Amino acid sequence: MDGSELVGQRKGVKLKQKISRALGPAGVFFRGFLEHPVMVGSIIPSSRYTIRKMLDRVKWDECKVFVEYGPGVGTFCQPVLDRLPRDGELIVIDTNPLFIDFLKRTITDSRFRPVLGSAADVEEIVQACGHDHADYVLSGLPFSTLPDGVAPEIAAATYRVIRSGGAFLTYQFSTVARDYTEKHFERVDKGFEWLNVPPCVLGWGWKA
Repeated sequence: MDGSELVGQRKGVKLKQKISRALGPAGVFFRGFLEHPVMVGSIIPSSRYTIRKMLDRVKWDECKVFVEYGPGVGTFCQPVLDRLPRDGELIVIDTNPLFIDFLKRTITDSRFRPVLGSAADVEEIVQACGHDHADYVLSGLPFSTLPDGVAPEIAAATYRVIRSGGAFLTYQFSTVARDYTEKHFERVDKGFEWLNVPPCVLGWGWKA
């Protein structure tokens, strides 16, 4: 790489940083999308309608460990923490250090545990956090664009880590995540949310 290319690259990074600072969480989310478009499901965070519909089916009085894949800038995090019992824990897993660093700076709740890692390693991560299982797992990961073999690996690991009676909650813009859920979970409830950009396919996979 010659000097002019290096200067151009640095200018590009600085521009992304300026956008992030100017737009706050939206800027961080946009920057994350630009840097890792395959791993971020959308350029726009989920709507409050999607959040409410996804979380309404959780039995919060029976939830001690809630896991989220791909939290981004925390669109679901505070709504989950608002519902989670005082002795519960929210573990969020993301491969993007930009998002994890942002969440560490902005969410100070003692029940919140941000982890830089892969959802495919959820069993090891949950155990490292001191738990035998998760009660619920939420995912907005773009299963349709994940690298080959990763989506089925995540689906299988998720089934193993969830306790009986728990559920795998997915929201995506296609049926791919829900299709993978159906390969493992005994019952899958289906839904759709029009008031989201773009409209969202919802799924709740229940473990018998």
